[in-house]
Order: sequence, then C-alpha cells, then structure tokens
Amino acid sequence: MTTQSTDRIDKQIDLKAPVSRVWRALTDYREFGQWFRVNLEGPFVAGKATRGRITHPGYEHVVMEVVVEKIEPEHLFSFRWHPYAIDPKVDYSKEQPTLVEFRLEKSPTGTLLRVTESGFDKVPAGRRDEAFRMNEGGWTAQLKNIEAHVGDAR
Repeated sequence: MTTQSTDRIDKQIDLKAPVSRVWRALTDYREFGQWFRVNLEGPFVAGKATRGRITHPGYEHVVMEVVVEKIEPEHLFSFRWHPYAIDPKVDYSKEQPTLVEFRLEKSPTGTLLRVTESGFDKVPAGRRDEAFRMNEGGWTAQLKNIEAHVGDAR
C-alpha cells in the first residue's frame, strides 16, 4: 500500500547524459542557475549560504537562499532552504528549512537523478499545504528543465 507523505516530495528522472554531466549541471552555480532560473551570486560550498534572484517570469522579486549541506562528488548534493518563500514582507528565517537532496546513480541510459525534499511537517501550518503543493509541481517542472539542459550540451 502506498501512502502519500505530507512531509516529503520524491521525484526521479532517467537522464540521457553521463553522471559527470548531470553533476556539473547540479553543482556549478552558473549552470544550476540556467536550468533552475536563478541568478546565484556565488558557488556552492558545503556549510555556506548562496543566494540569488529568481529569473522565472512573475517571480523576479524573489531572492532564493540555500545553505549547502553536502557535496559528495557525482553522488549527493544537498541544501536547505525555505520552501515557496515568495512574499518579500515575510521573515522566513525563523522557520525550519526543508532539506533538498539530489542523488545521482549511473543507469543503463545515463543517469538516474532522484530529488527529495523533506521537512514539510515543520513548515508553519498556515503555509505548509501551499508550500508542499507548489514545490511538488515545481520539482516536476525543474526535472524537465534539467533534462533539457543536459540534453543540449554534453
């Protein structure tokens, strides 16, 4: 029996690109910014924050900030952030951030990419359902974006 979790989003896609190519698309902040649609100010460094303005139409007022948890080359890249933190009048810093994990695995056709975002049960109740719903759809779109990105340049 499958139960729908309210605490985590799990997505996966089989990309027709080598692990090294997908890894670069995930961890080079300039490449990440291209497919994720964010203009990050600096590189991803474990234990450090990086931030940048969203470039997706309609969200240009949003500054995304992530704190990198782990960088295990060509296997795991993870960060914490405040999900669907789009209202500039709200201070999200007092909220518990969610954990986003990108896991890579060699597959017969290239790379199996798994994306998990967990910790929604700790998001304040007043915005939890919307944050979950928006990020659930957002990750579906982002997997299509990275698929197009790594398909363009090997």
